[in-house]
Amino acid sequence: MGVHHKPLRSAAVLGAGTMGAQIAAHLANAGLQVHLLDMPASEGPRNALVDRNLKAATKAKPSTFFTAGTVAQIRTGNFEDDFARIADADWVIEAVVERLDIKQQLMARIEKVAREDTIVSTNTSGILIRDIVAGRSNLFKSRVLGTHFFNPPRYLELLELIPTDATDPDITEKLAWFGRVHLGKGIIIAKDVPYFVGNRIGVYSMLGAMEYFTSGTYTIEEIDTLTGPLVGRPKSGTFRTADLVGLDVMKDIGALLYDALPKDESRERFRVPEVINSLVARGALGAKSGAGFYRKVGREIRSLNLQKGSYEAARPLKLGSIRSIRKAGSVAHRLRELYGDKGRAGQFFRKTTQDTLGYAARRLGEITDSPANIDKAMRWGFGWELGPFQIWDVLGFRQVRNDMEAADVQLPAWIESMPAGASFYEGQRVWTPSSGAMEKVHVPADETPLAAVKARPAAELWSNNEVGLLDIGNGVALLEFRSKANAMGKEVIGGIMSAVERVENDSRLRGLVIGNEGRHFSVGANLKEMAGAFMLRRFSVIDSFIDQFQQAMQRIHYAAKPVVVAVHQRALGGGCELVMASPNPVAAAESYMGLVEAGIGLIPAGTGCMRLAARVSASGARHDNDLLAALMPRFEQIAKAEVATSAEQAKEMGFLPRHAKVVMRGRRRFHVAKWAVVGLSEQGYMPPAPAPVRVLGQPGYAALKIGIHQMYKGGFATDYDRHIAERVAYVMTGGDLSGAQDVSEQYLLDLERTVFLELLKNTKTQKRIAGMLAGKPVRN
Repeated sequence: MGVHHKPLRSAAVLGAGTMGAQIAAHLANAGLQVHLLDMPASEGPRNALVDRNLKAATKAKPSTFFTAGTVAQIRTGNFEDDFARIADADWVIEAVVERLDIKQQLMARIEKVAREDTIVSTNTSGILIRDIVAGRSNLFKSRVLGTHFFNPPRYLELLELIPTDATDPDITEKLAWFGRVHLGKGIIIAKDVPYFVGNRIGVYSMLGAMEYFTSGTYTIEEIDTLTGPLVGRPKSGTFRTADLVGLDVMKDIGALLYDALPKDESRERFRVPEVINSLVARGALGAKSGAGFYRKVGREIRSLNLQKGSYEAARPLKLGSIRSIRKAGSVAHRLRELYGDKGRAGQFFRKTTQDTLGYAARRLGEITDSPANIDKAMRWGFGWELGPFQIWDVLGFRQVRNDMEAADVQLPAWIESMPAGASFYEGQRVWTPSSGAMEKVHVPADETPLAAVKARPAAELWSNNEVGLLDIGNGVALLEFRSKANAMGKEVIGGIMSAVERVENDSRLRGLVIGNEGRHFSVGANLKEMAGAFMLRRFSVIDSFIDQFQQAMQRIHYAAKPVVVAVHQRALGGGCELVMASPNPVAAAESYMGLVEAGIGLIPAGTGCMRLAARVSASGARHDNDLLAALMPRFEQIAKAEVATSAEQAKEMGFLPRHAKVVMRGRRRFHVAKWAVVGLSEQGYMPPAPAPVRVLGQPGYAALKIGIHQMYKGGFATDYDRHIAERVAYVMTGGDLSGAQDVSEQYLLDLERTVFLELLKNTKTQKRIAGMLAGKPVRN
């Protein structure tokens, strides 16, 4: 049986700095009512400080809030006038400056005011929790723990929970459950040691890479290349990441770690590099000050010349065969190629990797007992595709251990005792030093990956080259996309049709989930596949494909059994149309949906225009003027290729129905989608009834053209943008109809397809498509 705690409904965040304001924002995203408090302003309105910081959070890029309206769930205040309000909160989060004395003083005040059943946490990146609660009563200590959110809290998955010896285990379990299910976090229970798990390893690794710059061995750009996407890490690499974090913050973290770790054999690594001290002293704090290791001059990004102290244009990379390594395939293949490289790139990677792996191995038992927790911390908190021990396995345990011994990298005894043919992972088990054996890696049942499903006997019911139909239990099947970038070509479209038919005709199956575990849900229709027919001028073939695409979307919408599309991350163009076709979709909160075809000179023709027009028609507008007002923003979304920045915004934009289930933790989407199918089946599912679509005809088209003209005159659209927008308006208002009337969905689908083909034959559209396929977007 699963654990079902009572959800937290309200929270108070004490401290409205960058981190506090963003934590408050994410709690509001999760549906909580939030009090955000800080010091009163010295002059002017008492809440001016808090209000200013909250306003800054609303303008942050990427967006801190799911929707513009979410900020209304936050009520600001100050420590003097409004502290009593924390008595209303289920969870109080202290997020003030990283100073032990201030945190201790605030804890004393919280104890006097908070309810006895309120969970209290301190958000710190490294101060010991037991020191923060020193002097408080045992009862109060029992409900206090550390919470270390990673910045930005909305987007970084990791949440470290740090209980003390006095923390009630039930409190830790409840907050771990709430953080995972309601905040969407990957939870690690960390030991109460300096800087916990993620920062301890991550900062060590970053400072190690920086040493190759301060020694003059490698340039900033070379190091960022070798610590970025090439090795499965964020594109910000080492130095851009430092600039984003803030060099003043990096300085403080390094100094605090150095002071807090007198017994760490690698303590000197945390001594703040002189270059950081120098940059901070002159106000070069990174991105927030406009200069750090990098500085933008006009349109040029320049980097720091260590000897001169000035910024200069990037020098050519001297990394040998780096281009061929980039093309080696998966991150595992790239890592192996790079490790074996004989040039400067391989030398840097071998030395820094061995150094980080050795340090991570030496920290086992001190910061956490499981290698899996270190790997999770680096994946979820620092954006690595593979954690240190996963990298070790990829490169080969025996080879790397031998190389580390030859390089005099200090290894703990437990590594030395592992057999030569060993690995850290075997399936879902990981080698655990404390037991000297493989132990199961805990994966919540509602986050079971598809790989584990496919490992079950007879799990695959059917497949073709680009999709597979899986039995995921409880009478539910799942159609998994397996095409490159989950693009939707003939095999995928044919697979959708076959899967729906198979599910409908199998009395053992209740319904179907459509989803995948790709980086993104789908980039849309397979344009490369379509390009072959286009190059041969075989427009009838393209017409047939678009017709089949439309039929597949309608097949989903009107299927006799429930079809739930489980979307995550980007769903663009045809991918968005697929989600829109599902009457009951499930969406990861971080789903970015949009009909973006206008950007390549086309219009949505896989039911996108029709579906939005139909939703406007069904919105309850009683008069044509009301219908036009409702249609205008939907038309503009297509004409401007706008993309929703969250699932909640996708609801506002009509890409998702208002009743769509939104899952804060995307890894749970298949579980939620499966039980949505079961629930719909149990209640006696009936597909939607076809309904006429009210369109405005030529009067509506003329009204939309006025807006298009204004957009063009204002310099927001090129002449061809204007032409595309007019063709979108033509379709969404029903074409050449003289006035408003009801039409069928098929009527609009035929219009979509006709206009799509018309635009495809235009040389300007062809140039846009060619530019997109070449990775060089064209706007003509």
